[in-house]
Amino acid sequence: MDIQLLLLTIVVSFILAVIAAPLLIPLLRRMKFGQQVRDDGPQSHLKKIGTPTMGGIVILLAFTLTFLKFSAIKNTDFYVLLVATLGFGLIGFLDDYIKIVFKRSLGLTARQKLFGQLLFGAIMCWLLISNDHSTAIGIPGTSWSFDWSGWFYYPFIIIMMLAISNAVNFTDGLDGLLSGTSAIAFAAYAIVAIQATSLPAAVCAAAMIGAVLGFLVYNAHPAKVFMGDTGSLGIGGAIGAIAIVTKSEILFLIIGGVFVIEMLSVVLQVASFKTRGKRIFKMSPIHHHFELSGWSEWRVVITFWAVGLLLAGLGLYLNKGL
Repeated sequence: MDIQLLLLTIVVSFILAVIAAPLLIPLLRRMKFGQQVRDDGPQSHLKKIGTPTMGGIVILLAFTLTFLKFSAIKNTDFYVLLVATLGFGLIGFLDDYIKIVFKRSLGLTARQKLFGQLLFGAIMCWLLISNDHSTAIGIPGTSWSFDWSGWFYYPFIIIMMLAISNAVNFTDGLDGLLSGTSAIAFAAYAIVAIQATSLPAAVCAAAMIGAVLGFLVYNAHPAKVFMGDTGSLGIGGAIGAIAIVTKSEILFLIIGGVFVIEMLSVVLQVASFKTRGKRIFKMSPIHHHFELSGWSEWRVVITFWAVGLLLAGLGLYLNKGL
């Protein structure tokens, strides 16, 4: 596989994002596309009210241009990756747009968002079925796999896409947190894609690395722009699709361990409060718990980046056994 092509993809995507962001930020300000902040959250977040959001448009734009330009192979995997990233990104865009323009704090309803995710998940399945995609699922760190046929596999990957996109969405809550952790995850998956000899997946990962790092230039603390659901759901769609086309579905639990932890913290918090009337964490997702425990925002972000890096390394180590 051409490593120079992947490096060029990263660089071009990064440059596009760095150029696009300062052009979009003033536009978002003029359109008053400002961030809403939870009243029950850390008090330090109140100063973020009004910071432009929907900056995920920059990520998706830089990704799309570079992915289309440097993808020499336009096969089924290519279209699965494109549908997942832009499809889930579109759901996020509609959610952000409704929140801001129509002043609805929740944006799309849960049913509307679920319908959109199921729709694009179904399109992915249709593409994969048409290409006789393997329905076997490998166990990381071993040579074992199991295949319960398409009746199990395709519902599984739809649920997987729902879970991953929402887990990544939960992680977007602090300046630079998701930009940094997703860049690490995409870097790991770029290596997985190289090992799986999937050029479209490798180029997709490379394009996203450049896009999120370019966005991080403006999203690092103190953030000048937030990505919103436009970016977080698009990122989640891309990560999930890469895991599927490279046949490393279960490996996401390790490489994307930070996202898994964030989602579990929300699930456990809600379950505990509904069953016992008590909260486990001061606030969920868990990054807010550490903030309310006295950690600075930057300390939380750096710590989560470090954890993400360790988990990505562990995932790559285990992937050698696949």
